[in-house]
Amino acid sequence: MGDAHVLAFATQLCDSSTRLSTAGDAEWKAVESTAQALANALRVRDANVDHQTPLGKTQLPAALTTILKAAANDARKADPTRLSAVFEILRVGANLCMDHDDNRGFLLDAGFPQMIVAILESYVETIPAERTAQVLPLSLPELKVVKTSIGVLLNASVGYEPVKFRLISLEAAVTILRLTSAIYPPGAWIQQPVVGLVPKQDLPISQEEVEESWTLRSGLSSWAWRTITELNDRKEVDDSAPALFGPDILPLLIPPLQLYVPPYTPPTGLFESATALRRTLISADFDYFEEACSLVESLALDVEDVRLSLARGMAFPDEHGGVQCLSDILKFIGQGDYHPLWEAEAPGWRSKREKTFDMCKAAMIKSVVEIAGEERNVEVLWDDSDPTRPGGVFVTQMVQWIKENKSLKERSRDDLLVCATLSLGNLLRHESHSTIIVSPPISLGPDLADLLDPEADLKLKHGVIGLLRHLAYAAPARAALAEAGIIQRLVGSNIFRDTSDIAELIQVNAIGIAKHLCNGNAENCYAFTLPAAGEDASSSGLQQILALIKRSDTVAIKSEGTRVFVNVIRTLWSQAAPESERRTQAVEAISTPDVAAALSQLIGRSRKYAVLVNEGMVALTLLSLRPSGADVVLDALTAPLPHEAQQQNGPTLGDSADPTSPVTAPGRALDMLTLALKTPGSRFPEEVRANVCALLGQVGREGGVGAARAPELARLKAEVRPLLVSASEGEHGSKLQVAASGALQRWH
Repeated sequence: MGDAHVLAFATQLCDSSTRLSTAGDAEWKAVESTAQALANALRVRDANVDHQTPLGKTQLPAALTTILKAAANDARKADPTRLSAVFEILRVGANLCMDHDDNRGFLLDAGFPQMIVAILESYVETIPAERTAQVLPLSLPELKVVKTSIGVLLNASVGYEPVKFRLISLEAAVTILRLTSAIYPPGAWIQQPVVGLVPKQDLPISQEEVEESWTLRSGLSSWAWRTITELNDRKEVDDSAPALFGPDILPLLIPPLQLYVPPYTPPTGLFESATALRRTLISADFDYFEEACSLVESLALDVEDVRLSLARGMAFPDEHGGVQCLSDILKFIGQGDYHPLWEAEAPGWRSKREKTFDMCKAAMIKSVVEIAGEERNVEVLWDDSDPTRPGGVFVTQMVQWIKENKSLKERSRDDLLVCATLSLGNLLRHESHSTIIVSPPISLGPDLADLLDPEADLKLKHGVIGLLRHLAYAAPARAALAEAGIIQRLVGSNIFRDTSDIAELIQVNAIGIAKHLCNGNAENCYAFTLPAAGEDASSSGLQQILALIKRSDTVAIKSEGTRVFVNVIRTLWSQAAPESERRTQAVEAISTPDVAAALSQLIGRSRKYAVLVNEGMVALTLLSLRPSGADVVLDALTAPLPHEAQQQNGPTLGDSADPTSPVTAPGRALDMLTLALKTPGSRFPEEVRANVCALLGQVGREGGVGAARAPELARLKAEVRPLLVSASEGEHGSKLQVAASGALQRWH
């Protein structure tokens, strides 16, 4: 079509826009036919002819906006004549701004996208206040107007930030979501195949009209989600943009999940057979479901109010207008499955949807874990009001999933176990709650022990070990965990083996469990240090963690792993471990040069953490009490530290020491001890410095070391004696003065 004709159509529309306030049907018909011709002309793309650019510079954008306004203000705005004209005007706008930023800007300046949002809002106002499963009844012309309106907003916003920002400020995404959820509720075509059309003059609705209606509705849903995604992408790259969604849209996102939860209603009538339209609707349902899951996940991850609202809805159904959002999510996670209608589709189609479905379920699991991890949700999700159901509905569901799926041979729902263990782990922030979890009637310890098997994958181990770490942190829960054999199962789970080194966080959590459970519990210490019956020594937890410490480059693993040895030593040398053959074997197993070296390295790398220096010294002091123990400790203190341990302290210890000091081998654990003695104040409290004196006094005591170590001991004494003498001359009766004096006395 020539430029003259196209410009003539535009001129006619501009002229008509000034007369529509009092126009009749004939004028509106003229607008319709002119706009249709212009829209068709703009739709045809010709590399040699550009209609868009010259038209955008005319008064056409303003005229289009004026015509929409007139139609919206007309008392007969639902009249087919008006709707047909509006539909064609929308087509003109959509084609005018397609891939054309200048025209997008002209339309924005004219208020065209803003007027479209107002039209969509007028349809939202017709949605019943109380949500029902009924689809919003609209005529075919109305459906075309709504669908094309959304299409215009999509065309105008793709890649063009000014329009996106304005639509976000107008909350257009919320408007579009509310509208599409009412016009195309997923699965509604199964329940109400012929409902949702406005009859024409009481004439029966034909099959063709039903098919066209559902085609328009499903296509509208697709365009709506593409527009929402476009606006959401803008929000993701610009934190200053207004929030796109809040908790109020959750009731629109959760119902699609229930479409995939049995029992399933079979389609009837028009959709009983696997027609092309039915396949289109099945795909549209799934696309809506996928988008809803993605949006719920992102909101649960990023918006605190959403996490809080979802948790509140568990106890207060009115939170979401009667939609049981979190309960429905849990129901979907537990029972949701591939829809039976997929069986009639091609294998490639099914496999693609099944993979995406699994990802959507994983997204819902992640959302639940995040909700449970919100600190302010602890008191909401944990409910003690019913003594027969400790912890309340949410906790009961998590516990049930664990108990029902704990058997490896029968287990097929690791996803439920991951969700339950991670969620409970996030929720346990009080000792009283941890105690309830391991006490009757829940008594979860044995169930978690069953899940600590070598064949479990790392995702499951992450959840189980993370939960156990929270439980072990609570002192009142440790006895029940010990009785359940957690240490034995943890050692046998292979989590400390090199095959699990790719999961360092899980290894750190597993180390934390061992550290807590070996604190004051002799039986756990025996289980940790001694191999199981019929196993060689290398299979013990002690040897596994020693090997892990040696091969790991991670400071947390090295330091926390060594702290397990500290707790074992303190327990075995205490009244918690009465004399017995097993105690003797455990003491022998842990009193080795390798353990002493690990303790010295803990001291050497922990310059910034006096508490770790102190723990290492206390453990070495206890080791030195054994026959030949002083020899082992002396060697560990005076051996050069590995390079990684020296790096943790920045400049070498020798660099910060007195230049006149006889220290000639910086980077030993002994250097950290001398530094502590020289450094009064908050970095090394008096108690730590007193423990330095106790350790030095014990190692250097008369007859403490063998004759072969005498020269090395003499060098140590020469190096630290001046520091002990100085400390012994300090404030009389202070901890440091008493400890230093005692050390010097033991040397004679």
